[in-house]
Amino acid sequence: MRVLLGVFAVAFAACATSEPDPPETANIPTGAAPAEGAMMNSAGAEIGRAQFTLAPQGVLIRILIEPGGLSPGWHGAHLHSVGDCSDTAAFEHSGEHVKKTNTSHGLLYVHGPENGDLPNISVAGDGSASVELYSSLITLPDLQDPDGSALIIHANPDDHITQPLGNTGDRIACAVVPR
Repeated sequence: MRVLLGVFAVAFAACATSEPDPPETANIPTGAAPAEGAMMNSAGAEIGRAQFTLAPQGVLIRILIEPGGLSPGWHGAHLHSVGDCSDTAAFEHSGEHVKKTNTSHGLLYVHGPENGDLPNISVAGDGSASVELYSSLITLPDLQDPDGSALIIHANPDDHITQPLGNTGDRIACAVVPR
């Protein structure tokens, strides 16, 4: 029994100290600055910034909302198919969710998710938010296609199942993904 425990301890120690080779990554330009856009509310005022960073197999999105920018609580966030936030009353010029595949809306839906689906964001009691989201469902070059894309924040949280929008309600903030 003692010999068996000694062999197990040596094998375990060898596993614990060896480090695997890092995974190979896509050829990402080092030092490439994130694409950054102003986050506008439905009154046309800038309430924060959104940064979009090229990642090896997706996009990293950083959302920074100033105090008083949004109502406290959970809000749905989606990537929309047109880079246009000019109609601030409803942000309908941003089109529908980015959808590059034949799927339906919802991170939890059996026939989802769409490429533009993102997790909800939580806004603090003072109306500010600082969040990073990562999506492997879409890439930054895909978002920077000829008609662009937009990040939309909705009034309500996304339930990630209900079609077609997850009960997210009105579009209350918008940022164009810069090209």
